[in-house]
Amino acid sequence: MSKRVEPSPSLTDRVYAVLHEAITSGEYPAGYRLRIRDLAEEVGTSVMPVREAIRRLEEAGFAERVPHKGSVVKGQHLAELLHIYDTRQILEVEAARRGAARIGEADVARMREEFELMRGAIAEGAVVPYLDHDEALLTILYEAAGNPVLVNTVRTLWQHCRAYKIVGARASLDTPGDDTLWRYQELLLKAAQAQDAEAAAAINTESLANATDRIKAQLVSR
Repeated sequence: MSKRVEPSPSLTDRVYAVLHEAITSGEYPAGYRLRIRDLAEEVGTSVMPVREAIRRLEEAGFAERVPHKGSVVKGQHLAELLHIYDTRQILEVEAARRGAARIGEADVARMREEFELMRGAIAEGAVVPYLDHDEALLTILYEAAGNPVLVNTVRTLWQHCRAYKIVGARASLDTPGDDTLWRYQELLLKAAQAQDAEAAAAINTESLANATDRIKAQLVSR
């Protein structure tokens, strides 16, 4: 299938989007070699934007470098999932606790806006926009904690586990009546509005445990 992209000021972004879609759709399976020159010919660009797009895919956890092969589509592994989500539990439960204790009304309103956009993405079955709005909602809460290093560390983890998050979100979207993609965020929004730090921490604990179980089930069933 042709994936030719027209030249533009954001060519690298567009090449990244094309390769990202090919990976997340399964067109490029785990282990698929991302040959720069072949991909450049396929999308109709020079090698430079393709090289930069692959670098970004590696940073986001969708690709990895393998000796004697170069960059390949990264597989998903149960051990890595458990390590990442265990670390997320440690950081994000505390981030939610501290953020909820300090958040103001204006930031709660911003969280509500992201929540509504998130619900819209769910209704459309749009996984990536859903994750973007979910992370934006959480970022507002976590930033209220007043620790930018904590927020940046969490966001780096999100980037690293985006491929796993897509697996979990798709599983929920494919399950009729599943409300896990929005139920915890709705509760978190209420906790933030009430400045209930312990409730926010408990909600994040349960939400991340649920996400871990959902993604684990998908990986085991493959």
